[in-house]
Amino acid sequence: MEPGEYDNIARLEATHWWYVGMRRIAARLVRRLALPRPARILDAGCGAGGGLRWLSEFGATTGIDWHPRAVDYAAHASARVARASVQAIPFPSEYFDLVTSFEVLYHLAVSDDVAALREMARVLRPGGWLVVRVPAHNGLRGAHDRQVHTRQRYSAHELRQKIQAAGLRLDRLTSVGLLLLPIAIVRRLIQSAQQLETDVVLPSPWLNRCLTTLLTTEGTWLDYGSLPFGLSLLVVAHT
Repeated sequence: MEPGEYDNIARLEATHWWYVGMRRIAARLVRRLALPRPARILDAGCGAGGGLRWLSEFGATTGIDWHPRAVDYAAHASARVARASVQAIPFPSEYFDLVTSFEVLYHLAVSDDVAALREMARVLRPGGWLVVRVPAHNGLRGAHDRQVHTRQRYSAHELRQKIQAAGLRLDRLTSVGLLLLPIAIVRRLIQSAQQLETDVVLPSPWLNRCLTTLLTTEGTWLDYGSLPFGLSLLVVAHT
């Protein structure tokens, strides 16, 4: 990821519709898991630390990230943050009750996503939970993907195979961002192929509220079923 993108994320993740909406969706799913209280939680690829903040509701949070700028930001959200790769997690086997990893596996820096998933499975206790989110549909690649060094965007079939290859048991795989998919398609069609700057910017307050509401509504829908299409894929699995 471009170093400046960590600054952008740190500045926006508390208020931007994407981060707020996705945080609400993930939190609803985690609340439904059979976790001990307090749980031991690892955010693998914690970025600027936004996940560590909301995950602290469920227990003691630990974060790892490969980029030193991310580690610096995340250290303000948790006292337990280390610089490390998701392909070599520096913790004992069967240590955590929950591992989360949001928008991490798809990076160029992750050369083997199945190996990373195996590492996440290794540090989970028996019966522990994994929650992973990745971007979907390679056709939606855009300026933001260039900024964050996207290796690929996933199909549901491919992600399911990788979860199973890592020795994890899949509980749920759903799309998220269905209501926003048409907007994203139009945006990609009109976006210049040469655009280099990020397209993650804070819109006007009214638009930011509307888009946040759309994602929050999807979180309610996911209480009752899965979504067939969307901007991202969300997985819940266990050991």
